[in-house]
Amino acid sequence: MSSQTTTLPTAPPADSLSLGELAARHGLTVSGARPPLGTYITQLWSRRHFITAFATARLTAQYSQAKLGQVWQLMTPLLNATVYFFIFGILMDTAKHVPDFVPFLVTGVFIWTFTANSITAGTRAVSGNIGLVRALHFPRAALPIGLALQQLQQLMFSMGALAVILMCFGEFPKPSWLLAVPALALQAVFSTGIAMAVARLAARTPDIAQLTPFLLRTWMYVSGVMWSIPVVLKRMELPEAVVLALRCNPVAVYIDLVRFALIDSYTRAQLPPHVWALALGWAVLFGVGGFVYFWKAEEQYGRG
Repeated sequence: MSSQTTTLPTAPPADSLSLGELAARHGLTVSGARPPLGTYITQLWSRRHFITAFATARLTAQYSQAKLGQVWQLMTPLLNATVYFFIFGILMDTAKHVPDFVPFLVTGVFIWTFTANSITAGTRAVSGNIGLVRALHFPRAALPIGLALQQLQQLMFSMGALAVILMCFGEFPKPSWLLAVPALALQAVFSTGIAMAVARLAARTPDIAQLTPFLLRTWMYVSGVMWSIPVVLKRMELPEAVVLALRCNPVAVYIDLVRFALIDSYTRAQLPPHVWALALGWAVLFGVGGFVYFWKAEEQYGRG
C-alpha cells in the first residue's frame, strides 16, 4: 500500500504581511477607533459621573476670578434683559403690544440664553479640551454633553431668579408651572444635539467658532425673544413660508411653551398648532441626529 501525506496550509511569513494584516493577525485594534453605536452609548453611560463632575467643575470655575463670583450666573441674563427692555420695550414701544412685557421678556431671554450658550460652548468642546482628548481615551461626546449640562445647571439658577421676578409682577406658582419641566427637558435635548453637531464642525474648521456669534444673534432676532411673533404676524402681511418658519422656529417653540406655562396672559391661542409635537420633533431630530453626526467622526478628534 502506498501511503498518502496531507500537507497542512501554513500561515504566510510575517515579513510578507502588511502592517494592518499583521495587527489583525495578533488581535490588535486601531487606537481611538470608532466603536459601534451601541457600544459607544454604553461607554458614554459608564462615564456619566465624569460628565456630571466635568460640568459642575466648569460651572464653579467659570466666574472664580470675578469678585462677585457665581452671582454673575444670574446677573448676565438679567443685564441682557434690562438692555433689551430699554431698547425694545421703551425706545421701540414693544411693551404696549405685549401684556406682562417684563415677565415675557425675561422668560424669553433666559430660555434663549440656555440654547445660545450651549451652542457656543459646543464650538470649543474639542479644541478647548485638546489636551484631555489626546491624553485620555473616553467617548468624545462626553465633552459637548458635559458643556451642555453645565449650561443646564446654570439655567436652573436662572429659573430660580425668574420665579422671583414673576412673583414680583403678580405671577405666582400654580400647577401650569409644571409644564415648564418637559418643555425645558426637550429644549435640553435639542440644544445638546446642536452643540454636538457644532462641536464636530468646529473641530475640523475652527473658523466656525468665529462665525457662530453672528448666526446666533440673527437667530435670536427671529425667535421672538424680545417681541411677540403672534402680534407681528397679525400686523404684517408676510409670505406663508416666512410665517411657517417663524412659528415653527425650534427656539421660539420652546420659549412659547415656557411662557405659556409661567405667564397667565400668554394663552393657548398664542401657541403655534401642534406645539408639543413640534417641540418633541425638534428634540428627536437634533438630539439623535447631532449625536450620530458627532459619533461618526469619533476617531478624528484630536488628530492633525
